[in-house]
Amino acid sequence: MALAGVLLISLTACTVAPPRDISNVCEIFREKSDWYDAAVDMNERWGVPIHVPMAMMYQESSFQSHALPPRDYIFFGLIPWGRVSSAYGYSQAKTPTWEDYLRETDRYWASRNDFADAMDFMGWFIAKTYKVNGVSKWDAYSQYLNYHEGWGGYRRKSYNNKRWLVTVAKKVNTRAKQYAGQLKSCEEELGHGWLWKLFFD
Repeated sequence: MALAGVLLISLTACTVAPPRDISNVCEIFREKSDWYDAAVDMNERWGVPIHVPMAMMYQESSFQSHALPPRDYIFFGLIPWGRVSSAYGYSQAKTPTWEDYLRETDRYWASRNDFADAMDFMGWFIAKTYKVNGVSKWDAYSQYLNYHEGWGGYRRKSYNNKRWLVTVAKKVNTRAKQYAGQLKSCEEELGHGWLWKLFFD
């Protein structure tokens, strides 16, 4: 088999398929129970409600483990030239911010294409946004604007010049509210361990 074929198979094998129904957070966690465990760990560590980073992740990557930003083009848009940013993975974390996270949390083994690591990163960012800019951890709208523009950009209100971004932030806020309502209906079920599910599901 050609080397390129081997590499393609290897990359495919390492890719985690996104949940089948990403519109319902209960269905996401029913399909991927380890994701729920990771989300609970994030909540306990950072005090961030699960529905906020989940809504942001929906917007950023649609839960694609190896998501990349669009390509950049040069020469009148004819020749591809890298990516428009260094964002990568579930959280679309940019490399400099990801490196800040690794350094501040001593989680140097973490990977942007691992759901648990990406969720912890988002919890860290949201908690830090609360400390730096005083934005509630429950305010998905303002948290997303910080996530997209950075803490300095948010303070300068750079988003006021980006009507499209304000529209997207409103969508994230709506998604977060939907996820919060859904999660209330299934949290007790999701909280049961595998042994309970084995006998009673």
